[in-house]
Amino acid sequence: MRKAIVLAYAGTKEHQDNHHMILKPLDVNDRAAASRLIGRKVVWRTPTGRKMLGKILRPHGKGGEVKAYFRPGLPGQALGDYVEIL
Repeated sequence: MRKAIVLAYAGTKEHQDNHHMILKPLDVNDRAAASRLIGRKVVWRTPTGRKMLGKILRPHGKGGEVKAYFRPGLPGQALGDYVEIL
């Protein structure tokens, strides 16, 4: 089981998409390794113990980041926190 850090919401300066998040897997440093994670499930646990599920959609940039979709969207307190990649 891998871990990743929630970096930011995806979007532009004018538009923030609460369902799409940018994640940085801890042991991935290039786009090729990040593309192997496409389709994997992602779990973020709230402070109360509830699980919020997401799915990795595609790589993001050249440094190994990925874009993930969460339904419902993650709250702001998830930024900077760890998620588990299943």
